[in-house]
Amino acid sequence: MSVSKPAHQRILLKLSGEALMGDDAFGINHATIVRMVQEVAEITRLGVQVAVVIGGGNIFRGVAGGSVGMDRATADYMGMLATVMNALALADTMNKQGLTARVMSAIGIEQVVEPYVRPKALQYLEEGKVVIFAAGTGNPFFTTDTAAALRGAEIGAEMVLKATKVDGVYTADPKKDPHATRYTKISFDDAISQNLGIMDATAFALCRDQKLPIKVFSIFKHGALKRVVMGEDEGTLVYA
Repeated sequence: MSVSKPAHQRILLKLSGEALMGDDAFGINHATIVRMVQEVAEITRLGVQVAVVIGGGNIFRGVAGGSVGMDRATADYMGMLATVMNALALADTMNKQGLTARVMSAIGIEQVVEPYVRPKALQYLEEGKVVIFAAGTGNPFFTTDTAAALRGAEIGAEMVLKATKVDGVYTADPKKDPHATRYTKISFDDAISQNLGIMDATAFALCRDQKLPIKVFSIFKHGALKRVVMGEDEGTLVYA
């Protein structure tokens, strides 16, 4: 029986820290992270090269109250360290599931993870390893969405996959408007004019300028990640 080939050979998966919480108030839910890793493992077996950028909201949320009134740059560096913790947890789970994962950090903490070096990241991807980019861009005032756009462009990803809680971009909030419909695809310009808020403005502009398409889909929908890389009608494609 012939197996159809993936539509995308190299992707950048953007995971929010909150996605790792499951139904917990904060932190990492073990069952949730294992299920996500199994979905990633499924597409690597198809030969898809996978890089991941992960947020830190699930950990930073626990100390957010203490950051009120704190210098913005200091708070952002705390957030970067939270992404490193998530990246370590994700890599450990991947390695236990039979994948080979490498964490590369945008800030220097060599005793814990290796620094981000672009040629090395490309080598790992070509070897079939999953590369997890931690610590955002390494600079305060930039979100992990921007890190996803930046790293996606740097590694030559064919698409940035933004994993969310909803299965795409809708004409209105589907929880409030029963008549809201999902866009199968929408242009960057239309998304901006309609103020759809898919990513923060910096990340969105970078993807648009680099003609790097974004696919918005639900990471909580079983099999959605595989359907996206196979080119099936899943989520919403944002294109230049």
